[in-house]
Amino acid sequence: MDAVAQYLQHLAAERRLSLHTVTAYQRDLANLIRLVDGRPLAELGVADIRGAIVKLRSQALAASSVARQLSSWRGFYTFACRRLGYSSNPCLGLRPPKAVKALPAILSPDTCTQLLGGRTDGDDALAARDRAMFELFYSSGLRLSELTGLDLNDVNLQSGEAQVTGKGRKTRIVPVGRQALDAVKAWLPQRQMLAGDNDTALFIGLRGTRLTPRSVQLRLNRWALQAGLSQHVHPHMLRHAFATHVLQSSGDLRAVQEMLGHASISTTQVYTHLDWQHLAKVYDQAHPRARKKG
Repeated sequence: MDAVAQYLQHLAAERRLSLHTVTAYQRDLANLIRLVDGRPLAELGVADIRGAIVKLRSQALAASSVARQLSSWRGFYTFACRRLGYSSNPCLGLRPPKAVKALPAILSPDTCTQLLGGRTDGDDALAARDRAMFELFYSSGLRLSELTGLDLNDVNLQSGEAQVTGKGRKTRIVPVGRQALDAVKAWLPQRQMLAGDNDTALFIGLRGTRLTPRSVQLRLNRWALQAGLSQHVHPHMLRHAFATHVLQSSGDLRAVQEMLGHASISTTQVYTHLDWQHLAKVYDQAHPRARKKG
């Protein structure tokens, strides 16, 4: 088994990364081999990696894409030095190009109320399921994969908590708000009529199988349209809204980090920028000295 194959096996079996993530690493390493004209990875030095980065930049790739590939290469060489006897990591000391951080789009509290307060036409079971899903999104700040991965026994209706399996299969406990709990309770009798005896998924379709992320996206689009929202709404926007609104109310960045399941607080800090944008907008609209002259 060659070095790349061993690394990919390590990612899948030991680090337990998803197939999608492992495939991304495989693609990045294959691209490195192409950029160095097929030379063995064990022979590459710092100058070779730097040259590969220059080639990527010449292709007008976004800085974030280049940074991701460099991170993939660095991870491979770290593994190869520890496990495969490589003498050095040629990626060490190389800095990725700086990317302009785009702030995530969020929904205001009023928009969330408008979205969750409506209902879609059609099947009552689907309406109950959708409301439970979207209330959980907003109540607990879940990722899309975390929501679709929920099983029945992951939500404790008595304690108002849910056990969530996040990135790297790490689990965490998140609070579930009253309206989300009520929505889940309303969905469970409907679910029982659709599910088979061995179905464990909390959210299922009409055929009794676990919902796919794509299905959730399509249902949320339908809810947003029927609620009369003018902006495009995707599931992650409810996670962003949860984080921003909790931070605006509490100011507790560390608590928001834990609830979101971020490994680093620097990832959570983007929401402080969103909070500042909100405050700045309020200031511009309200403060007499800040108002622009008409």
